[in-house]
Amino acid sequence: MTCLRNHALALIVLRDADEKALALRQWPEHLVLDKLARWSEPEGLPGRSDRPRLLPPREVPQRAVGSPEGRAGLIHALAHIECNAMDLALDVIWRFPAMPENFYHDWLKVAREEALHFSLLHEHLQAMGYRYGDFDAHEGLWDMARRTQDDLLARLAVVPRVLEARGLDASPAIAHKLRSAGDRRGAEIVELILRDEIGHVAIGNQWFGWLCKQGELDPLAQQLSLSERYGAPRPRGPFNLSARSAAGFTPQELAQLAG
Repeated sequence: MTCLRNHALALIVLRDADEKALALRQWPEHLVLDKLARWSEPEGLPGRSDRPRLLPPREVPQRAVGSPEGRAGLIHALAHIECNAMDLALDVIWRFPAMPENFYHDWLKVAREEALHFSLLHEHLQAMGYRYGDFDAHEGLWDMARRTQDDLLARLAVVPRVLEARGLDASPAIAHKLRSAGDRRGAEIVELILRDEIGHVAIGNQWFGWLCKQGELDPLAQQLSLSERYGAPRPRGPFNLSARSAAGFTPQELAQLAG
């Protein structure tokens, strides 16, 4: 039978985002889990089509959501984030061996929900007359995956606990902006994503804490050290403290943000 982790690697190399999302949503049941297997990283990871064109983050055009094109550009940017999120979850599954079985099933759940998010956003984008790839995008999320490819603790510290947690803060404002511009469906999708992302960040928090406990490490000190070492952006408010609390950030961490 196919190994669950090897199947994740087979999916991450797929170039077409719609094909990848569909394959994740149709994930085979009862795959064998080999926690100890290791594979060499294939070239061109993750799989990407020729579009969207990828630019440095500062060079990606910013569009006002008051116009139809601007709203489509925002939905496209969100779809690109979810495309990267699929790859990030798949990458954690295949890349890091010897974790408890629940670790891999947790990240598979994340990957499949990210696939649903991408599909919903792409369907909405198509209803607006555009397709994924029609706007420029950047690789900020995957760049952090490259930097932390040899350190699972760092990956959990800076991806779910910093980068994805920023989505918890930004989502309410994005949903409000879309609804105010008359895009009720877009706002509904963003609100659904927020509900799921609380769980995704919680999974990152859970396994970050587990690894710190195994290594007898102080989580707050590790977070600060790893964020600085790998160049994670500093959190900027306003913060969605209720969502962060639901995602498992400690009262001490929330107090630091509020302060």
